[in-house]
Amino acid sequence: MIEEGKKAPDFALPDDRGEVVRLSKLKGRPVVVYFYPKDDTSGCTQEAKDFTCLAGDFAAAGAELIGISPDSQKSHEKFKAKHELSLRLLSDEQKEAANAYGVWVEKSMYGRKYMGIERSTFLIDKTGKLVKSWHKVKVPGHAEAVLDAVRALKT
Repeated sequence: MIEEGKKAPDFALPDDRGEVVRLSKLKGRPVVVYFYPKDDTSGCTQEAKDFTCLAGDFAAAGAELIGISPDSQKSHEKFKAKHELSLRLLSDEQKEAANAYGVWVEKSMYGRKYMGIERSTFLIDKTGKLVKSWHKVKVPGHAEAVLDAVRALKT
């Protein structure tokens, strides 16, 4: 897991349109990177909708908003269309970014252990440094809390 105050790990991943997004190319403005387990599941859908509702506010605060999951580019396309999402969703099928950020972890459900994404969000400042992280995120109110943290960067 990366520490606050340290440089955020760079990544180059395809978005839902097939364009490669490289974190290091987004320097100069804050970036919110949120990792979520799976497209079109209840918690992930609500989280994406919450961030979509606030996308204009994130943009007004000068921040880039990016969602990342292990789903394919095609899955992201369908997910965005079905729920009218305006977010940029990146495909991390090889879990390279998830591993770099320490969110590809062993999980347990009904006594069964498996590997999966720990719902987490990272706020990266305009210099590429991690300034705040949220782990084991609970969806209700999370997007608003992240927006508050982005706005606090400006002061």
